[in-house]
Amino acid sequence: MNLGVIGAGAWGTTLASLASARADARLWAREPEVVDSVLSSRMNQLFLPGLRLPDDLAVTGDLEEALADVEVVVIAVPAQHMRAAVTAARPFVPPNAVVVSVAKGIEQRTGRRMSEVLAEVLVDHDPLSIGVLSGPNLAVEVMNRQPAATCVAFSDPTRARTVQSIFMSDALRVYTSDDVVGCETGGAAKNVIAIAAGVADGLGCGMNTKAALISRGLAEITRLGVALGGRPLTFLGLAGNGDLIATCCSPHSRNRRLGEALASGASLDDVIAGTHSVAEGVDTAPALLELAHEVGVDMPISAAVAALLRGDLSTTEIVSVLMRRSPKDELDGLSGG
Repeated sequence: MNLGVIGAGAWGTTLASLASARADARLWAREPEVVDSVLSSRMNQLFLPGLRLPDDLAVTGDLEEALADVEVVVIAVPAQHMRAAVTAARPFVPPNAVVVSVAKGIEQRTGRRMSEVLAEVLVDHDPLSIGVLSGPNLAVEVMNRQPAATCVAFSDPTRARTVQSIFMSDALRVYTSDDVVGCETGGAAKNVIAIAAGVADGLGCGMNTKAALISRGLAEITRLGVALGGRPLTFLGLAGNGDLIATCCSPHSRNRRLGEALASGASLDDVIAGTHSVAEGVDTAPALLELAHEVGVDMPISAAVAALLRGDLSTTEIVSVLMRRSPKDELDGLSGG
């Protein structure tokens, strides 16, 4: 099987490396220095420094070469660049190819999930062949073959099983789902909650705070996801609770680190300028709130994070805002407030 991965960040490189064990895998990189680094040292020194890539993984800066005769296309670019990247790739995407988004975000201005962006750009493509892969998947850990699991979601179970068969290994268990909306919503929204978790870390809060943020964050993610058409149980799985826990707790989490830096006094511009990688929660927060407003869902933690990112609240103020909210019943909160 031929497979092309568009985007050579940490996760795109990791997925291409995994796929190379079972497919003719080709990795497309926008950055010439990444192509040169992989060709000369078999390492992606920009995004995965020090980790050797498989010898049979091909890398190129040419989209046509990366996508020639592929049966599976993996799109691994930041959410806000998804539309432009797929528009550029569209002439070279085979009409019958399975297309998988692994980006975790909501498009600003449109409020579209990534599978919706793909369907809009690939207008002649069968919508059933467009799906997502999402879960608690920190690239460095997966590259180091630490046991992990993920979820691949397609409306068509046959396509889901095709992608499952490519990435399943002794180190990565791949589960299938038909809840594309739920998996995408969980993957996007958890990045916003992880910024709040990082703020808590930066302020010196303990595990009580972290547990409360994760639990109540999951409640508001679930409310939104169900309102958009996802299934409640999806949010207890890998693409919901699993991804949320990993992103809120791991030192490798870009969104958690960003929140921690903000609480330590760094400016948002300085944090963003200091890394090659993208913290998706920054751009997703306002788009997420627009979606929540459209469907009448309350997301207080996400709203506080968005206010922090706008500069309307300080890191200490968001704690007061959240703790002084009116009393709620926990189960009522899960369904509506």
